[in-house]
Amino acid sequence: MGIKNYVAILPCLVLLWGCGGNDKKNASPAKKPAKPALQAPFRYHKHVEVAPGNDFDVYSWGRGAKDVGSLLILHSDSAEMKYTTTTGDLEGSVVDVYNTDMDSDGNPELLVQADARDTTNFVNIYSFEFNGNDARKLDFPKLTKKQRKGYRGKDNFYVKEGKFIREFPIYESDSTGAKLTGAKRVFEYGLRGNNFTVEQLSKDSTDKTQPVAAVSEPVQQENKSLVSRSTKKKRSSSSHRRKRRRHRG
Repeated sequence: MGIKNYVAILPCLVLLWGCGGNDKKNASPAKKPAKPALQAPFRYHKHVEVAPGNDFDVYSWGRGAKDVGSLLILHSDSAEMKYTTTTGDLEGSVVDVYNTDMDSDGNPELLVQADARDTTNFVNIYSFEFNGNDARKLDFPKLTKKQRKGYRGKDNFYVKEGKFIREFPIYESDSTGAKLTGAKRVFEYGLRGNNFTVEQLSKDSTDKTQPVAAVSEPVQQENKSLVSRSTKKKRSSSSHRRKRRRHRG
């Protein structure tokens, strides 16, 4: 084939190469298969792997009302070929599930967070400790009157160094429409003898009026003593004038 023939077919080769390149550029990446939607009556599901072969599947389910239902925890111990089921009542919508070992005894705890319509507590925590195939329900402590001062919900939960951490913003008061103070209250939850321990990690800055009131008292007393001294001086000067008048008379 002569050089003239190569020159003649060169534009065609360039055109074909360009079309092939455009096809590669325009090719859309393969999409990941969508997670299958839960079928009623199930509302929520999360898989928690505590260890290889030790798995928990946490479900919430129920037909009808959305604010009440039931918990279903399926434990799969494939190493021992044992499969157990744990159930419990549920109030609120499940948001997340946390895996901890707060007492470091090797038995995992699952804490289920459910947002509630209750405008006093705002959130419910359902906690279980698993020892092999046995499940024990634990009572998660509610906030005390002092701990909930300025509390209006918006809790953030997470696990840090095996402990369960709870933090929330502090408002100026507990009433609706109260403004944020900009501070947060943080608690660390542990487990001792199947009972929860609570430690406040943040420095509480909601009480700022007492030191100011304590300073006002000494100032008032000092002013009173100054007034009494000036009064005594006036009285002594007036009595001195009277004595001089009597002496002249």
